Amino acid sequence: MTAYVPTRTSLLVRLVAATPRRGWIALAVFALVVLAMSALHLFTPNGSPLHVSDYVITVGGKIMCYAIVAVAMDLIWGYAGILSLGHGVFFALGGYAFGMYLMRGIGRDGAYQSALPDFMVFLDWKQLPWYWSGSDQFVWAILMVLLVPALLALVFGFFAFRSRIKGVYFSIITQAMTYAFMLLFFRNETGFGGNNGFTDFKRILGYGITTPGMKVTLFAVTAVTLLATLLLGRYLVTSKFGRVLTAIRDAESRVMFIGYNPLGYKLFIWTLSAMLCAVAGALYVPQVGIINPSEMSPANSIEIAIWVAVGGRGTLIGPVFGAFLVNLAKSWFTVAFPEYWLFFLGLLFILVTLFLPQGLVGLWRKLKGGIAA
Repeated sequence: MTAYVPTRTSLLVRLVAATPRRGWIALAVFALVVLAMSALHLFTPNGSPLHVSDYVITVGGKIMCYAIVAVAMDLIWGYAGILSLGHGVFFALGGYAFGMYLMRGIGRDGAYQSALPDFMVFLDWKQLPWYWSGSDQFVWAILMVLLVPALLALVFGFFAFRSRIKGVYFSIITQAMTYAFMLLFFRNETGFGGNNGFTDFKRILGYGITTPGMKVTLFAVTAVTLLATLLLGRYLVTSKFGRVLTAIRDAESRVMFIGYNPLGYKLFIWTLSAMLCAVAGALYVPQVGIINPSEMSPANSIEIAIWVAVGGRGTLIGPVFGAFLVNLAKSWFTVAFPEYWLFFLGLLFILVTLFLPQGLVGLWRKLKGGIAA
């Protein structure tokens, strides 16, 4: 009689198994849509009715960046019960870290034809600050995109979670954090462009940033990153880690009673969420063409929570729908009725909270269950 030897399933197999068949079908359809849009943008003439314009590619890429942030928020709010009203700071830090590389990439093509960024020349700076060292290297920029927000999240989260700060108190502290960073980055002497931030980018890795090829490349990379974020999120929430995380959300004291320390679980998902936001910010900046301290405003962080609430927290795919729907509505509303957008956003949040606590995904499930019954 041979002894049973447990087999270890590879990470790739577990990643594939974590997503159901209908999920893979949906991801495949999304990938085909992205490929079709990219091909129609590159290979059809501007006058053709099938041509996908620069505007559509840019807006689509921007909203996919927001969708990545929404999934990152869902991981901490929907599955860990941690409501952050300061996630905009991680998004902006990722944008600034990559924006520094883009500013160095301008070279002497700026308005002042100097090796220094234009805003530094305007402020009569003679040399780059020490923290700009290495910012002209692409690999270094990627490392800064990941490490700077991760370090901030790790330190902040360690002290907050160790002190067992939770609920509305945690939300207020995160809001204060992002507001403090916004005020800091507004100051010219910090070396990040003040209220104007970074703009007028020219190239990435030597390629023109406004060329159709680069626009499509950024669009496609953002789509791949969104798909990877969804797959990673699905893998985490269906694993043992995800089950413990959900238990912490529902009854943290009971989890501690049976021998688990919530600190490590909460700190890991919090830091991972911050890094995902930073990656989204790094992809956002070259597509939109600007990053400034307004991205750190508390209102932006509150808006992230609204995307998740509208789509349905604790569902992963719901926040993606929420980000797309709210931002498409914003694109139209801010043109048609710009002065009423914030009132509409507030009303939307109230209505969703009162009548759709599970968001649009929850509504769909109820309708589907009613039809099946």
